[in-house]
Amino acid sequence: MKLLSWNVNGIRAVHKNGFLRWFKSQDPDIVCLQETKAHASQLAEKLVRPLGYHSYWHSAERPGYSGVVTYTRRRPLAVREGIGIREIDREGRVLVCEYRGFVLINAYFPNSQRDHSRLDYKLRFCNAMLRFLNRLRRQGKNIVLCGDYNIAHKEIDLRNPKQNQDNAGFLPQERAWMDRLIKHEYVDCFRHFCEEPRHYTWWSYRAGVRERNIGWRLDYFVVNPELKRRLKKAYIQPKVRGSDHCPIGLELR
Repeated sequence: MKLLSWNVNGIRAVHKNGFLRWFKSQDPDIVCLQETKAHASQLAEKLVRPLGYHSYWHSAERPGYSGVVTYTRRRPLAVREGIGIREIDREGRVLVCEYRGFVLINAYFPNSQRDHSRLDYKLRFCNAMLRFLNRLRRQGKNIVLCGDYNIAHKEIDLRNPKQNQDNAGFLPQERAWMDRLIKHEYVDCFRHFCEEPRHYTWWSYRAGVRERNIGWRLDYFVVNPELKRRLKKAYIQPKVRGSDHCPIGLELR
């Protein structure tokens, strides 16, 4: 099974940059997008149901903001918008699809902002997400949590860690939450296969930054430990353009 995740920074913008060609070339089972910045009703059918895939949307109440969509070849057993917390769900950040072998959570974590004004909200989101994951595990569910976490976990996950100690996405509180996630035995799928540096999923739009690979790894697939034996491959597609993020992939046996 092939799963892909991508923060597209606007689905209409990425469409103009070849999104559907990329989609077709991948032949995926599931594609999760974050920061769609649109409602399905605003889009052409070819973006709502590309190649005949089923699609499920959770859009923000605020127009042109946030939002996630999951495209899936196979219809899920159940779909849930949000995690039952109003301040989170109104921003269209979480979509939960249950399949026979696992529950897939497509998540767009908040940005703490340059002045850290949303750090408390970000941490409330993170803590609520961990409680949600653990509740599913207690029910005997396998879990795949994918999306833009807006956190670089360790120094290996960004090009210039020393210069970014006080910047959103690399704050001690954010990184500590990632530590908690891993201490609960959740598996960072990319790091399960690759411990090498200079693998990133986000780059600033400033001229030359992406070409010089001055980036951050902000996008993840994470699974519960019981699902680790089914991991086949996890990877990043840094050459795919159209957004300030690039797609990431996971293959399950």
